[in-house]
Amino acid sequence: MIRRHAVAAAMAVSMSGLGIAPAYAGPYSDDLAKCLVESTTTTDKNALVKWMFAMAALHPAVKSIASITEAERTQSSRDTAQLFERLLTESCRTQTRQAVKYEGATALQTGFQMLGQVAARELFADPGVARGLADLENHIDSQKMKQAIDPTQ
Repeated sequence: MIRRHAVAAAMAVSMSGLGIAPAYAGPYSDDLAKCLVESTTTTDKNALVKWMFAMAALHPAVKSIASITEAERTQSSRDTAQLFERLLTESCRTQTRQAVKYEGATALQTGFQMLGQVAARELFADPGVARGLADLENHIDSQKMKQAIDPTQ
C-alpha cells in the first residue's frame, strides 16, 4: 500500500518539476498519463497552473511580486487535491492501479509530469502570455548572442 503523503509528494514534485529529470515511462505510465490529460478540462488545467503559480509564489525570489493571499493558496490546494483525487480514484482508476502495480509509485510522477507539461503548454499558448514572452526578444543583444553561438568566432 502506498502511503498517502508519498503519493501527494510524488504528484507535487512532478507537477512542479520542469527542471527534474523525467521519470522512466513504461507502457502503464504512458496509459496513465494519457488518461490524466484526456480526463482534464481546460478549466482543470487552468486550476493546475494556478496552483503551480501559487506554490511558486512562495519562493523568496518571486514572493515580493506575487500577490496571493493565504486563503487563495489554501483554496487552490483544496481544488487541486480534489482534482487529483477525482483523476486517480475515478476517471483513471484502472490506469492508476495498473501503473502502480507494474511500474511502482514513480508511474504517478510520470503521469502528473505529463499533465503539468500539457497545462503549462496551454498557459504559454495564451496570446497575452505569448506577447509577454515575445517582449524578452526586445531586451536581448542579438549581436552578442550571434557571437556567442557562432563556432567561427
